[in-house]
Amino acid sequence: MSDDLALHHHPLTDMFTQPSSPTEWAEHAIGSDQIRHFEEHGFVSGIPVLDGQQVELLREQLARLMNPSHPGHSLFYEFHSNESNDPETVLFHALGGWRIEDGFHDLLYSPTLRMTAFQLLGAAVRFFHDQLFCKPPAHGGAVSWHQDYSYWTWTQPMAHLTCWIALDDATIDNGCLHYVPGSHRWGLLPVTGLAGDMKAVEQVLDLEQRSALDGQVAVSLRAGEAVFHHPLVMHGSYQNRSPLPRRGAVVNFAADGVWSHPEALEGPGSDRFPILPEGQPLAGRYYPLLFDPERELAGEIDSIPHL
Repeated sequence: MSDDLALHHHPLTDMFTQPSSPTEWAEHAIGSDQIRHFEEHGFVSGIPVLDGQQVELLREQLARLMNPSHPGHSLFYEFHSNESNDPETVLFHALGGWRIEDGFHDLLYSPTLRMTAFQLLGAAVRFFHDQLFCKPPAHGGAVSWHQDYSYWTWTQPMAHLTCWIALDDATIDNGCLHYVPGSHRWGLLPVTGLAGDMKAVEQVLDLEQRSALDGQVAVSLRAGEAVFHHPLVMHGSYQNRSPLPRRGAVVNFAADGVWSHPEALEGPGSDRFPILPEGQPLAGRYYPLLFDPERELAGEIDSIPHL
């Protein structure tokens, strides 16, 4: 069995150069116009996170992680070699890769991810959990319309953020993410499934919301770029019918102070997910603090645009 990299709350490699001053942190900040776009639409895309060499490293590590015989396999929170409900398609989905391979561990410590998460949460940032999604060429499965927080109500309050990072060029043809702009203002909706019928969500929407699905926006990304989205924005992705794979890594964040409420509506999909005792703030081994604005920005918080 591999060592559990969750024991290490610092970068393990030189994958990213770490800022050492507020000025250097500011170089990784998104602009006020991008923050306004997030506020209005519920997502902001096209943010460069990885260079070509870093993308290739994560692709190599992902290939190892997808092998169930990997020595660290038991450290995954969830592992689905195929989570698709359609027998004709394949959707690989796993949680916990940060505990197993050092590249995915150190992805948490990308200065761009950490700074942008602070800007969009408006608070100190903790790691929540990671995910891996892979759609193989020609028969990659769909991810149904959903809201991320509908699966996370075992944590309170809702102060979360998702970052989806492309490890391949993500296009309409190979199943890039689609969003319904403004749907983060719809409130929390019932869960209708993650991998299956793209129309399943319609049963819990009113007429106006169903009409809004017609205004969905496809978010194409180049390999190494990211999209950040609100925990309530409606999003999903269609099948990969192209001859190219669509691989992605997800880092989910929570504001410092979010606490565990295990008796809520929906808990994690696996009993291997590290649930904390009720009322306990997210902290400790599995929820490291990634960005403390008081420390990293030395009191110059107002110089960085944020929510």
